[in-house]
Amino acid sequence: MPAGLSVFLVALPLCLGIALASGAPLYSGILSGIIGGFVVSLISGSQLAVSGPAAGLTSVVAASILSHGDYKIFLLAVIIAGLFQVILGLLKLGVIANYFPSSVIKGMLAAIGIILISKQTPVALGYDQPDFWAGGILKLFSTDHFTGNLKDFNQHVTRGAIFITAISIIVMALLQRPFASKLKILPAPLLVVVIGILANIVFTNLSSGFSLKSTQLVNIPSDVFSNITFPDFTKLFTSNGLLREGLTIGLLATLETLLCIEAIDKLDRRNRITPVNRELVAQGIGNMTCGFLGAIPITAVIVRGSANVDAGARTKLSAFTHGLFLLLSVLFIPFLLNKIPYASLSAILIVTGYNLAKPKLFRNMWSLGLKQFLPFMITIFAILLTDLLIGVSVGFIISIYYIIRNNFKAEYKITETIENGLDTYLIKLNSNVTFLNKVNLRKTLDDVPENSVLTIDGSECNFIDYDILEIISQYDNKAKDRNIKLNLKGINKVSVTAVH
Repeated sequence: MPAGLSVFLVALPLCLGIALASGAPLYSGILSGIIGGFVVSLISGSQLAVSGPAAGLTSVVAASILSHGDYKIFLLAVIIAGLFQVILGLLKLGVIANYFPSSVIKGMLAAIGIILISKQTPVALGYDQPDFWAGGILKLFSTDHFTGNLKDFNQHVTRGAIFITAISIIVMALLQRPFASKLKILPAPLLVVVIGILANIVFTNLSSGFSLKSTQLVNIPSDVFSNITFPDFTKLFTSNGLLREGLTIGLLATLETLLCIEAIDKLDRRNRITPVNRELVAQGIGNMTCGFLGAIPITAVIVRGSANVDAGARTKLSAFTHGLFLLLSVLFIPFLLNKIPYASLSAILIVTGYNLAKPKLFRNMWSLGLKQFLPFMITIFAILLTDLLIGVSVGFIISIYYIIRNNFKAEYKITETIENGLDTYLIKLNSNVTFLNKVNLRKTLDDVPENSVLTIDGSECNFIDYDILEIISQYDNKAKDRNIKLNLKGINKVSVTAVH
C-alpha cells in the first residue's frame, strides 16, 4: 500500500501531462494509468514494473490524432498496436529490442525529449491555443503560421503561468541534485503540482494580474465516465494510414517497454528476471483495452518503476494499488484535479524532455566516435523532420551500414615481399568472404602490378561466396595477359559463363 500510494503520487501529474502533450482528452491519461494498474499488472510477469502513458509516445500519438482529426479513429490504431504486441509475444519475439543499435535508441529518446521541450514551451508560457504546433516543426516556421501565432501570442500569455513554470522547473532541478535526496518529502512532480495550485489560489485571492484563466487549468468532467469516447469501428477499413500508425505505436511501445523492463530488473534486489514475451502479451492486452475504453497507449515506464522500487515494493500488488488510487481520484476528487495549472504539467514535461536529451548525452555520444555519433544525430534529425518510424528506420539503416563496413572490410589482407627479385603478393582470405567484399577485392587485384607473383590463400576460410570465386576465376585470364603468376591455395576455380 505505501509503495502503491507513492507511485500514484508520481503517476497522477504524469498521466495528465502526457495526455496534454499528446493532444488527447485529459481523462484518457488517467484512464491509461488505471488500465496499466488493473490489467497489465495482473497479466505481467514483472513484480516491480508499473505501466501507464509514456512520454516516448506523445509525438506519434499527437500526430495520429491530428492526421485523422477524430479521436475515435485514433483509438482503432491503439487496438491495432495492442494486437501487434500480443502477436509479437506469442511468436516469442521479445528479443526484438536487442537488435536495435544503442545509438539509434538513444537518438530516438533524445528526439522525443527535444519534441517534448519544444511543444510544451508555448503551454509553459501560458499559451492556451492548442493549434500552435499543429503544422509540425517544418511548417511552424512558414511565414503565415509562425507570424500568425506570434501576433496573438501576447494576449494568450499570462505572467502567472510564466512564474509557475519558472518556479516549478527550479524546484524540480534542485530536487534532482544529490544534496536534495534527504529533503524529498513529496515526489517532485506532485510537489510541483501543489506549488502551482497554491500559487494560483494566492494570485486569485489577491485579484492579481498573475491569475490564470480557466483555459489554463486542467478540466476533467465531474462525471468522467459519461464523457469517455469509444472507437468508431465503422472507420476500421476506410481510414488511411491506420495500420501503419498502429504498427508504429506498437513497435515504439514494445521498444520502450523492453528497455524499461531490462532497467527495472537490474534494480530488483531479489534478482528476478521478467519473462519478456509474457510482458509483451500483457502490454498488448493492456493497449487493446486502452483502445476499447478510450485511453491513450501505455508502456512500462521507468519513472514509475524506479519510484516503485524506491518506495520498497516487493510484488506487483503495488502497481495494482496505484491503479486503484488513480481510479478513486477521478471518482471522488475531480474538483481538486481541476485546480492544477497546465503550466505545472508542462514544466514537468520540459524537465522530462531535458532528461531525455541532456547535453551530457550528446558529449558522451561524440566521445564514442563517428560510428556511434552519426547514427545518433541522423536519427534525431530524421525524426524531427519526418516522424518516429521513418527516423528510427533511417538511423537503423545508417547503423547497419557501419556494421557491414566494419564486419566485412577486414575479411582479407594483403602483404608484399620481394623474392628472387620479383614482387610477390599474398592475399590471405579470412573466415568468411561474401559478395560484400567484391568491390574491395576487385580493386586490390587490379592494383597488383605486372610481372609479379600473386598468391591467394583461402585455406583457412569457413565460407567463400560464389561471387568471390567468380572474380578470382575471371582474374586468372587477366593475370596471364599481365604476366602475373597466380597461385591459388584452398580455392577452387569456377566455370565463368557469360549469360548476357
